[in-house]
Amino acid sequence: MSKPTEHNALQQRFGHRVRKQRRDAKSSGFGRLIIVIYGVFSLSAGVRSVYQLGTEFSAAPFAIILSTISAVIYVIATVALSRTGPGWHRVAWIAVWIEMIGVLAVGLLSVMARDLFPKASVWSHFGAGYGYVPLVLPMIGLIWLWRTRPNHSNG
Repeated sequence: MSKPTEHNALQQRFGHRVRKQRRDAKSSGFGRLIIVIYGVFSLSAGVRSVYQLGTEFSAAPFAIILSTISAVIYVIATVALSRTGPGWHRVAWIAVWIEMIGVLAVGLLSVMARDLFPKASVWSHFGAGYGYVPLVLPMIGLIWLWRTRPNHSNG
């Protein structure tokens, strides 16, 4: 009887790991880069929001609430983009549309009513504090979601 290899020992201990094939085009290739960027924005907007809620809320409650909302939307978009299936695709589509509308509305409002924004939000001035990525990201996200929608041949 042969001595079990390290690989066989691990399989005996933990079982066989079956790698599940991803069947959702939105979360592979370029989609993975989009998911990573959304994840980074989830983290950065979330940390900023928590910090501002704890230290600066009384100075700019409206802007800080908007930053918190943007963080939540980024988290929802990140999760939905990373999941497979038509339901998650629909959630991602809705989240990214809300993000697009939010960044345009808050961007315009922050330019026209500066007194509402004594502290900047993530989407203030169309995301200028983040290199305008908050303005461009939902555009790219919506195009990607459109191109990778379920039952759509990319050929």
